Order: sequence, then structure tokens, then C-alpha cells
Amino acid sequence: MKKYKKWLAPIAISLVLAGCANEKTDENAKNDSTSTSNESSYTVQDDRGVDVTFETVPEKVISLQPSNTEILFELGVGDKVIGVTDYDTYPEQAKEIERVSDTLTVNNERVIELNPDVIFAYSIGDDAQVEQLESVGMKVFVIDAASTIEDVYGDIKQISEVMDVEEEGQKVVDTIQSKITAVQEKTANIDDKKKVYFEISSAPDIWSIGSGTFQQELITSAGVENLYGDQQGWFAVSEEDLIHRNPEAIITTVNIEDPVTEILSRSGWNVITAVQKKEVYYLNADIVDRPGPRIGEAVELIAKSIYPDLFEE
Repeated sequence: MKKYKKWLAPIAISLVLAGCANEKTDENAKNDSTSTSNESSYTVQDDRGVDVTFETVPEKVISLQPSNTEILFELGVGDKVIGVTDYDTYPEQAKEIERVSDTLTVNNERVIELNPDVIFAYSIGDDAQVEQLESVGMKVFVIDAASTIEDVYGDIKQISEVMDVEEEGQKVVDTIQSKITAVQEKTANIDDKKKVYFEISSAPDIWSIGSGTFQQELITSAGVENLYGDQQGWFAVSEEDLIHRNPEAIITTVNIEDPVTEILSRSGWNVITAVQKKEVYYLNADIVDRPGPRIGEAVELIAKSIYPDLFEE
């Protein structure tokens, strides 16, 4: 059973807002989620190990994490979502849904007024908020943030069970797997994988990602070598060390004005191969940093940026 996390480091919190994720304590727990039924009612286990029972299929849903909102829409039940976070921007319809959370705090009073049939919560912040909602009879289904691709598949399957659309959930997983497999087939014969620096926070506080992160899995699936694969989690980068490691390409998901030019113009970075060759790429954080149904697209974006010749028609 995965541990219900109550906190994240500040940089991890900023990643959550872009759709990123913290590490799970048991990657296999997603596959252990169980669903049982008794006549018309059915029970699904969440990531706390709590069995949540539904008398009928939820018709009113609140999603407190953008990735889960995307999953709900991809499953074809987005029309049931009545409350989301400030950061839910995809698909386009999600922008019109009422905001009830900034992902860190929840407007419990408003959530209770909306009276949803289920709340898909996220394992971050003070779990007293979840306890308060449950104390007044709200059904809360907690989903840990995905730190692996398999975790995302697990999220999709869990949500599809709750919404009674398991067949559609499997179709979504199959589609993602097909996209990732297609990329891997194109990059399979690369002997010398490019070393790529992946930036998630820009100067002056530069941060990157290492092993044990969701982005690491995307990079690996795209046939790319993470420059900082020998590090763990999210961490602050020493510019001196980065220059010494000399990445062949740079990917940034930082949403600032002209992030590529900002990197190319950094003092002292002109000696880096990626800068000299102008192999610096901005990728949409909502796609690349969000562990949802667009992860197949994320893997493809990374691979196309680093190995464009392999994808020429």
C-alpha cells in the first residue's frame, strides 16, 4: 500500500502546478487496486488503501489535480466534472468549469455546496481537508501522483473503475502504449544517445530532474540520456557542474517569455555544446510535466526535438 504523503518540497510543489509528480512508495500498488460489487453498488480502493463504495455511478465529479481532469475527459466523462483547480487548462472545456482549488488548498465550503458524488483528491497538503470533506459525507478518492508511466496507466484504470468505464480506460492505456512503442521503434537503433539537460526552473534558481522522477521515464522512453540521470529527484543545479557535463541538447519546460533565448544568452553558457549548436528546445509543461493521458505525446515531442531526422516523412 502506498503511503499517503502529506508534504512536498517547495520545488516539487511548483512542479505539481505544471502537472508534475512526486515519488510513490510502491509502484506496484496501482495494479493492486481492487473493485468489488454488491448488486448495484461497487467498491474501488484508492491509494490510501481506503475502500470507497458507490451505490450508483457518479454523475457529479470534482477533480483536484489537472492530470486527473484530463483523464476524466479522455475517458469520455468530462461532462460530469463540476469543479477543478486554477491550473486546469486542458482540454478547452476544462477552462469553463468552476475553480474550487489552487491544488494546494481546497475551498471546502464551496465543494460541500456543490455536493459532488465523488472528489478525486491528490495526496499533497494537509490531509485535514480530506478528513473534513469525509466527515460531512463526501466521497473522497485519493490518487497519489504518478512518478512512472505505469503509475499513469494505474491512475487511468482506477478512475475508469470509479466512473464505470473500464473498457474505455483500457482503450486509453492501449493508445498511449502504442504511441510510446512507435517512438521506441524509431529510436531503437541509436547507438550514441544524446545527453540532454532537462530544466524545470530557470535562472537564478536553476533546477533539473534525476532518477525517480516522471520526466526521467519520459526521457528514457524517447531514447534520450538524462544528463543528470545519476542524481535523484528534483534538485538545484550548479552552473559550473552543468558546464563541465556539457549537454548536447537542452530541454526547458519553464513558461517564461522566450525561454530558449534566455538560455542561449546566459553568461558562460556559450561553451556548452547545446548552446553552440542552438539545440535548445522549449516544450509545453502541461504536456511534458503532467502525468496524464498525453504522456504518449510527451515522449514523441521529446524524441522529435532531439532526433528530428528520425521523424521526417
